[in-house]
Order: sequence, then C-alpha cells, then structure tokens
Amino acid sequence: MTSHFLGDTAVLTGRTMRHVTRSLDTVITTAITPIAMMLLFVYVFGGAIDTGPVSYVNYMLPGILLVTIASGIAYTALRLFTDMQGGIFERFQSMPIARSSVLWAHVLTSLAANVISLVVVVGVAFLMGFRSGAGLPAWLAVAGILILFTLALTWIAVIPGLTAKSVDGASAFSYPLIFLPFISSAFVPTHTMPGPVRAFAEHQPVTSIVNAIRALLTGQPVGAGIWTALAWCAGILIVFYVLATISYRRRIS
Repeated sequence: MTSHFLGDTAVLTGRTMRHVTRSLDTVITTAITPIAMMLLFVYVFGGAIDTGPVSYVNYMLPGILLVTIASGIAYTALRLFTDMQGGIFERFQSMPIARSSVLWAHVLTSLAANVISLVVVVGVAFLMGFRSGAGLPAWLAVAGILILFTLALTWIAVIPGLTAKSVDGASAFSYPLIFLPFISSAFVPTHTMPGPVRAFAEHQPVTSIVNAIRALLTGQPVGAGIWTALAWCAGILIVFYVLATISYRRRIS
C-alpha cells in the first residue's frame, strides 16, 4: 500500500512539475517580487533603520525569504483550482491510484518550486552584500525551518485551491500572509513600534521564525528560539493538514 502511494505520488508530482517547468514565469514572478522588496528596503529605507552591528541586508533577508514562500504558495492554490475546474481530479478518481497522492503531488511541487525561488533570492542577496559566517549545521537548520514553513503554508493554500469559486478567490488568501512579515521583526526592530502593534508583532509566529533564522545566519545564540519557531511551523502544518484533508474528502466525495 505504501509503495503504491509513493509510486503514484512520484508520477503525479512529475506531471505537476512539468507544468511548472513549462511556465517558468511563475517561478520568476515569485522571486521578482521579494527581490524588488529587498532592493527597495536595502537601498532606500535601509539607511534610516538602525539594526546595530548587523548590516541591513543581513537583518532583513530572513523576512524576505518568508515573503518569497508566501508569494509562491499562491500558485499552488491556483494550480489546484485549475485542476479542480478542469475535472482532472474526477478523472484521477476513476483510476486505480491512491487518492491522497493527487494532493501530495501538488504539495511536493510547491515545495520544489519554492526552494528554487529561495535559492534565487539568496543568490541576489549575496550580490547585494549579504554575508554569513554560519557553518553547515546552522545552514541546515535554516533550510529545515524554511522547508517546514513552506509545507505549513502550502497546506493552507490547499484549502482555497479546493474550495474557491474563482481564480481571484484561489489566490487572494495569500495577501494577508505576504503582509504578515511587515508587522513583525522582519524589517524593523519591534521595540520601535507603538504599543499595541509591538505586542502583536512580538507574539505572532513570523517574528519567532525570523528571529531564529537571523540568529542562525549571523552566528548569534539562538537558544530556545529555534524550538519556538519549529513549534509554530509544526503547529500550523498539523492544523491545516487536517483541515485540508477534510476539505479534500468533502470535495471528492
């Protein structure tokens, strides 16, 4: 049964990946938006923001990486919506394949496409002066957090992809997720924010995740912060995996 699921998922992931490679403009668009933000913040606003001994490009890169992921998952919802509207899911249900493999194929494709976008954004950051003294374990920890965060947000994207009534509805959910890093420690220190905004910023998941990634990349002690970040990612992943699975079963029943 497990080999049946894995084989079906591999085949269907190949199908969705071919759609991505045939329309690389989606990957490029996903990377262009955060790159434009990075250029704007570093070269226009960066000089006015005090981040202490850490250069501004080093300070804000973790937030840009999360924005990249939030932008990329909109296309996951769009691909799912297109398949649902095109009747592809109904055709797959009439074939002897594992039902969950159809959904997992879209999730794994989202992960692969977002990894490509993240690599591009990090490459541009290096060209802009980003430098890190982090060793291999720290980079692996950063990669693990980003992968877990991508999976968590992808399962959020699955729900509107399955339930939306229009193309705009399928992708509109991503806008609050893209905006969330701006009310966090991603671009400015939270102590500069007014009281209520600061309270929200310091207790929302993006701040914990950004702080953990920033500490890892700059070689600062991360302490229990990494566990808080992982707990947020895992919690979001579990909750929305369950909700997405329920939505999928209702949709194909």
